[in-house]
Amino acid sequence: MPWSNQSGGGGPWGQGPSSGGGGGPWGSGPRGGGGGSPPDLEEILRRSQDRLRNIIPGGGSFGSMGGKGLALILLGAVVIWLATGFYTVRPNEVGINMIFGRYTGSTGEGLRYNLPYPIGSVTKPDVRQRRTIPIGYRPSGQGGRGRDVLEESLMLTSDENIVDIDFDVQWSVNPARAQDFVFNLANPEGTIKSVAESAMREVIGRRQIQNILTTEQASIAAEVKDIVQGTLEAYGAGVVVEVVQMIAVQPPAQVREAFFDVNAAQQDAERVQNEARTFASQVVPRARGEAAQKVQQAEGYREQAVAEATGQAARFNQVYEEYRKAPAVIRERIFLETMERVLGGMDKIIIDQGGQGQGVVPYLPLNEMQRRPQTGSQTQQGPAR
Repeated sequence: MPWSNQSGGGGPWGQGPSSGGGGGPWGSGPRGGGGGSPPDLEEILRRSQDRLRNIIPGGGSFGSMGGKGLALILLGAVVIWLATGFYTVRPNEVGINMIFGRYTGSTGEGLRYNLPYPIGSVTKPDVRQRRTIPIGYRPSGQGGRGRDVLEESLMLTSDENIVDIDFDVQWSVNPARAQDFVFNLANPEGTIKSVAESAMREVIGRRQIQNILTTEQASIAAEVKDIVQGTLEAYGAGVVVEVVQMIAVQPPAQVREAFFDVNAAQQDAERVQNEARTFASQVVPRARGEAAQKVQQAEGYREQAVAEATGQAARFNQVYEEYRKAPAVIRERIFLETMERVLGGMDKIIIDQGGQGQGVVPYLPLNEMQRRPQTGSQTQQGPAR
């Protein structure tokens, strides 16, 4: 150093005044109390130069190092700076590389490299995390439903009724389009929430409230999911809508009890109608079966009567043909056959009109004697009179 630290304490500006115990470079000591002297700047600079000489190879000053030593220092600094560009991508992440803020490519899991800051930068969005956005309500701290947000949940149906709907939208980042998620969406949750609420209002506006409350909730969720996914793809959001889940679908609180009463009455009416249909499905086939049975029996009786009449007519024609050949014989035969048929099943009394005596001929009941062994009867019957 060209300066010297004199024991008299004047410094580079010469000797200070003799009084006052040592002056500063402006010729006067510190004002006020305190017996200490101010820091010696020359001593501090000298010690700093000594430390720098120990660090620099050769122990010389910057001037004595030459261009080679300075180049080595700069090269080491550049190497250290470039080494800071290594980064690690986890299995659930995708690396988005940027140079001067411009997208240059994506990287998968493992150890990767990009130019370090301030030239390059890396963003690593989580592509496996499933995020949930509640719409129409805010969840409580215990994981259940918290307070309702009526400006989000109240929606108008096609039959001009109002329905209160709470639902969730579960989404994740599309691994194949993670750069779109990073660059195209400034507020991902706000955008997805607005699109989902608009899609739900559109779908509800095309349906009647009774179907919304009962049978069409699954189809509503599926249709809303398709609409939200299509809209976000049109935006280039890089988002995959996983599930649209209906949490609560009910009438507004002011008319909820009346809606429940109407719904219960409609369910009772439907139950009674179902019971009537069930009874009808049992009775009508049975009646039809009985009617078919009677028709078949009538048709069978008709066929039988026609067949018997046809047979009797054919028999009469045959008898008539024989009668024409021998009328007296046939007449006698018909008389005898008729008497045989008439008298065959009744008790007989024979009267002799031309003989002597009382005119009554004793008759031995041979038929009664034949029936007695068959029936086992112990009674005895005398001759008929």
